[in-house]
Amino acid sequence: MTTSPLDRAADSFAAELARHRTERGLSKKQLATLMGFDPSYVSHVEGRRHRPTEDFARRAEAVLEASGAIWQRFREYDDLRHARGERNHREGGLPGQWMPPGTGLIVERETAVLTHTEGAYRCVIRRELYNAGVEPVTRYLIRVAVDRYPNDPGRSNRHHREHPLSFAELQLSACREESGERETMHWRAKHDRDAFKEIWLLFENGERRFPLYPGRRATIEYAYTVGQDKWGPWFQRAVRVPTRHLAVRLDLPVALDPQVWGAETSLSAEEGPLRTAVTRSDEGDRAIFDWATDEPPLNARYRLQWRFRAQPEPEAEGGRVRPSDRMRGFGIVQRGADLLRQPARPFDLPREESLAREIIDRLVTALARLDELHPFTKGVGIAAPQLDLDRAAAVVRPPDRTVEPVVLLNPRVVDAAPHTDEQYEGCLSFFDHRGLVPRPLRLDVEHAQFDGGRIITSFEFGMARLVAHEIDHLEGRLYVDRMAPGVPLVPIEEYRESGHPWRY
Repeated sequence: MTTSPLDRAADSFAAELARHRTERGLSKKQLATLMGFDPSYVSHVEGRRHRPTEDFARRAEAVLEASGAIWQRFREYDDLRHARGERNHREGGLPGQWMPPGTGLIVERETAVLTHTEGAYRCVIRRELYNAGVEPVTRYLIRVAVDRYPNDPGRSNRHHREHPLSFAELQLSACREESGERETMHWRAKHDRDAFKEIWLLFENGERRFPLYPGRRATIEYAYTVGQDKWGPWFQRAVRVPTRHLAVRLDLPVALDPQVWGAETSLSAEEGPLRTAVTRSDEGDRAIFDWATDEPPLNARYRLQWRFRAQPEPEAEGGRVRPSDRMRGFGIVQRGADLLRQPARPFDLPREESLAREIIDRLVTALARLDELHPFTKGVGIAAPQLDLDRAAAVVRPPDRTVEPVVLLNPRVVDAAPHTDEQYEGCLSFFDHRGLVPRPLRLDVEHAQFDGGRIITSFEFGMARLVAHEIDHLEGRLYVDRMAPGVPLVPIEEYRESGHPWRY
């Protein structure tokens, strides 16, 4: 039987929906809950018994973060039901232009620049807007949030209660540009908290109003200043409006020897390292750090963090900043989190190959960035739960950095040498201490490949110890569980073997 183009388009939508749902590891019921739909409706759409609606497609695109793929399949299906000219008029769109799901307002490009000046940070945000809706836009909501000690919430809250951020010190200014004309924008406070401000930028000033009408474009730019005693070493961008391109720049003094890294989170994934690296270029006495992304998903958050190596780090209450605080700030889940005590979910390979590759890429990237915090001369490993990812994946890098890291998917120990030795181990999720841990001198591990095949690899000595440590993570164990009763942990300040390899 010959199927119609409309049926084929509906089938393509259902297939795209099912593909992204399974890649995210969601059941139909879980997806329905996140979308706010009855589970039977999701099942019927995937089973081709119900045709998709625009609201369903928008919510599925936002929840599954499909980079427009689900929305595009719906457009193709819907275009067969409506003449394109009528549809463009109804949505206020342009022929051939992809309209992301969400509100009628689209940020076609956002550029955020944060500059460290003498005693303060100056932030300038520039957004190129397009009104793809049917109503004029008369205001735009912005947020300013500060956190002086992000790794110590209690101290940060006390600090901002005693030294609240004020509208006066922000020196907020805003303007709107359209067709070569530049207008000052008035603003009105919405929420005023000690460390958080919400502000409406108004498309008006004392002389006139200038709404952004459907089908029109305009650029808004706003700037504010926060003293370095309140800012804290981080800068975050949150995607609250459909956005086509996001770019962030940090302009920091070279003399402070800045070191910058980043993290991201979304509706479907907890915090992990940025998927692409931050680049650096020096211009005279300024160090310029740039990062950008295209088609960021709705509700995603991107945070750049830094430290000044030529400047003493701020002291935590009761002493210096702890190594675990640095790891936590980097995005490493710390001891006490429930996920570190749960067995990780195995992959269904090869069906989940793309998800497995994505998680391994994130682990490899995290290892590379961790070198900025510690030398790891004994080698280093990281497991997915340490990035708050509940999947059975780990990566281990040998002490010899010219050797490729070992990838472990769904690993299990099938044999171990009867002889053991005790050496000191550290853990990214418990970095303030070192512990004397007995481990087998040889370990045979069966693990999966991306294509679903399984192999057995034998590891010896230091690599056996590193691999055993990461497999423990995937089984919900920490190295302290392996220590002999009564053996004390050694505080990092008293540990004398940093920078030295294990001895065999």
